[in-house]
Amino acid sequence: MTVSWKWGPLRSLLALSPILIGVPLLSLRQHYTLPQPLVDLVDPTTQLPQISEANILGVAKYLSEDIGFRTVGTFEHALADTWMAQRAEEMQKECQRIISHTGRKLQCEVWHQRGSGSHRFDMMGKRLYKTYVDLTNVVIRISDGTPAGKEHALLVNSHVDSTLPSPGAADDGLAVGVMLDCMRVLINTPDWSPRHAIVLLFNHAEESLQDGSQLFSSQHPVASTVRAVINLEAAGTTGRELLFQATSEQMIEAYSHVPRPFGTVFASDIFSSGILLSDTDFRQFEYYLNVTGLDMAVVGNSYLYHMRKDLVENIQPGLAQHMGENTLALLRFLSSEESPLPNLTSGYTPPTTVYLTLAGRFFMYSFATAKMMYWAFFLASVLFVRLSATKNGEKASVAIGVMAVTVAFLGTIIVPNMVAFIMNKLLNKGMSWFSSPFAPVVLYGPPSILGVLLSQYLIGPISEQAIFNAMLLLQSTLALAIQMAGIGSASVFFLSGLPMLVALLINPLITGSTKTISLVAYALVQVEPLLVGTLILATVAEVFVPLTGRIGAQAPADHIVASIVSILGSQIIPALLPFIHRFERRKIWNGIVLSSIATAIVMAVFSMRRPFDEMHQKRLFVIHAENITTGEHHLHIAGADGAPGYELLVEDVTKEFSTADVLPKPIVMNDYNSDWDTLYPFSAFLTPYKVPLAVERSYKSPWVADQQFSVSAINDIRDTDAGTRSLTLEVKHPGLIWSVIAFDAHVLKWTLDNDPPDEHGRHFIKEASFYGIDTWSVDLVIKSPPNATDDETLLVNFIGLAEKGMWPGKKAVKAEGGPAMKLFEELDQWLDEKSGGTIDALFMSCVGGVTRL
Repeated sequence: MTVSWKWGPLRSLLALSPILIGVPLLSLRQHYTLPQPLVDLVDPTTQLPQISEANILGVAKYLSEDIGFRTVGTFEHALADTWMAQRAEEMQKECQRIISHTGRKLQCEVWHQRGSGSHRFDMMGKRLYKTYVDLTNVVIRISDGTPAGKEHALLVNSHVDSTLPSPGAADDGLAVGVMLDCMRVLINTPDWSPRHAIVLLFNHAEESLQDGSQLFSSQHPVASTVRAVINLEAAGTTGRELLFQATSEQMIEAYSHVPRPFGTVFASDIFSSGILLSDTDFRQFEYYLNVTGLDMAVVGNSYLYHMRKDLVENIQPGLAQHMGENTLALLRFLSSEESPLPNLTSGYTPPTTVYLTLAGRFFMYSFATAKMMYWAFFLASVLFVRLSATKNGEKASVAIGVMAVTVAFLGTIIVPNMVAFIMNKLLNKGMSWFSSPFAPVVLYGPPSILGVLLSQYLIGPISEQAIFNAMLLLQSTLALAIQMAGIGSASVFFLSGLPMLVALLINPLITGSTKTISLVAYALVQVEPLLVGTLILATVAEVFVPLTGRIGAQAPADHIVASIVSILGSQIIPALLPFIHRFERRKIWNGIVLSSIATAIVMAVFSMRRPFDEMHQKRLFVIHAENITTGEHHLHIAGADGAPGYELLVEDVTKEFSTADVLPKPIVMNDYNSDWDTLYPFSAFLTPYKVPLAVERSYKSPWVADQQFSVSAINDIRDTDAGTRSLTLEVKHPGLIWSVIAFDAHVLKWTLDNDPPDEHGRHFIKEASFYGIDTWSVDLVIKSPPNATDDETLLVNFIGLAEKGMWPGKKAVKAEGGPAMKLFEELDQWLDEKSGGTIDALFMSCVGGVTRL
């Protein structure tokens, strides 16, 4: 059936509405569908063990609520370590019982690793060093008990600790529960015996910058047998677990065996680009073990990432089942005879495989195949466009079409960014989109369309065929060029452009003409971009909207989000541009008027919205700082976003809790603002204020007596001839955790690594140790400044976090936290009432000072 070209815009859109509405809904339904949560440990039909969501969530609940905030170095962290070691021993006994009753070829070994070390941890363009003392890991190896069965092992990792302000139910108690439940299912499955060993690493120090995984990778006796790794993480509490890093064709192929795949090379390229300022233990395994693997995480509702509400009650039903069943399938396959593990001995190399999930199915092909397909697509597109332009006498129109597409792309970016500027700078309503991942689509969607319409109205009439030809050329060129650069995300342009070529080839069969484009062709062009594009947009929005709203007040968050919507939108609806040229200029002008009205309406609506609510909260960082050098106490307040109202909030806090007569001004955040070194280098995101606090006359600092917190130089030797100074910096910090020292020097040699910067610069060394460990040290040789004397000193800033000074993590022992905890309790209640529950504050009691050595 041929659809008349005389149909107007409204009638045409109605005809296309089943595609324009139905396909995105289908994609979203697939995206948000999770399996039915199971309670029973055993399938009542087969009588075989099965993954139980209830069992997994029980582990997450115990860790996050019964034990609580498991910050490395705290008493709760030690409790979690003891509990994890006991669970491992129980699993080992269960394994031995099964072996004795069945004679199965199975062996379960347990290690409670403890060790000290140091490692370099570069992040956000900063050079940082970590040192740790007596940290622990719990390691379980399941094998068939033979040397051959232990030669090639799969490592599965999760972390038992949680970060400073979070109980960590999803991050990463959920993954701990998944690993334990997978082990339960495997060892209780009759006749199952691993051809290759599975090493389960329950590491106890990921949030302190990956100390636990570095400890295992550099010191554990079975680390050398690891051939591949599966890392389980969480940056949210809802939706399917996303495969966002896959680093070999063999491991990507292994992932194809999971029952519910969800992963794209697009997500991998975004993560590896460094745009997302986040990282996982995967880094340590790649660097120290030189292995390939899969990095998977829950990313939906990342508003709760590292927040107080990371609780089991907020984990979506079915999520644990999804994560557990996928992980179990990977363990079964990678421990079987079909496993690629024996062939993964050459180490890690950058992946060369395109992969994506489409309509619930997993597809993959090599870069070599991609290049052949994209070359064929490109050549076919060039040939088609040449023949089409020649036949229709529109050779010059191709160049005009390319110009129209280019101008349309600029228009769809410029107008939304103008809206972002108006909302942020003129109306003071920045980040009004924050409380929903899809709110930016509503706010910036109409201006994106307006930008396209305006640009095409100015360009003037062009035939639909010429626009389609230009778009086809651009899509095929981008697919080929990006793939030739070694970027797998080129598939996005291939998958969007290929249906366009097919639709244009069959269009004459529908219309009987090469100059008229049927609405059927439009429908064919749009199906795949809507299907894939909606999935990509949903995933990107779930991750970027919450995190972009927390990357600092200086970051142009509104413009970043506006650009994401406009760029992805142009890929989701590629047929919009030729559709505009289907109608005369008067119709286009009507579209401009309507989209302008729509833009004005959404701006008005969003200008009345508040950025935050009880489930999409503002992050606030609060430090009660005691300077033991000067005796001063200050309240440091910092925000991580540019939403309006922050300055007024600081003023109100100052009036309520400070003795200062003058309202505070923002403090410069740089490498010399040592008050925030506990959070360095993430502190670069923050906009801090410093508020003086009164100190009661009766207060006696527990950190000064007998130099409880001190940095000293021992084994101090000066070599005037060589112009060097050798010394050991010894840091004592009883009652404090996460101590940090910062100093300026030209380091020639130290015990941290063999590559100190060959220049005079600022150095940061951060510590994380087991509960009760209160001393650490570093040996170094520094170059003496020119004309230095024996009186030359080294200025060292030092700071630590009171183990009993974190709110609400240490709420149960608040009486032992001193004046800081008393203030935190009052301030937390005040903030909750003042904001209506829209603020999640991290409260830390820090002790610091400066010394000359």
